[in-house]
Amino acid sequence: MTPAFKPGRNMAMKVPPHEFEATVAFYRDVLGLDELTPAGEFETPRFAFGDKQLWIDCVPGCTQAEIWLEVTSDDPAAAAQRLAQAGVVRCDAVEPLPPDFNGYWIASPCNIVHLVSGTSDAADTP
Repeated sequence: MTPAFKPGRNMAMKVPPHEFEATVAFYRDVLGLDELTPAGEFETPRFAFGDKQLWIDCVPGCTQAEIWLEVTSDDPAAAAQRLAQAGVVRCDAVEPLPPDFNGYWIASPCNIVHLVSGTSDAADTP
């Protein structure tokens, strides 16, 4: 069986600390996007972006913003084999995932990080 891929609902913008507050304010105050951030002092800001969620992560040591995308698969294990056969780079060390999460990180040929997640795991992980 060939695994199917679909766009996930999450996008993450990794932002340097010196640009973080202004970036959050841009999406919240200038563009006026609906903020979906749960209550809590240390929650990651997130916004409705059409039918997607845009997460804005403050990343110490980051020198410029990056966009990370999510794709889902009905069979992440088979997807991993297909991706490996195509020479796609796994980059699981970029950010830890929960131990029970059915997914992993890859990079596109132009180094855009993608989270590949099982369809049932694609709810609230950036």
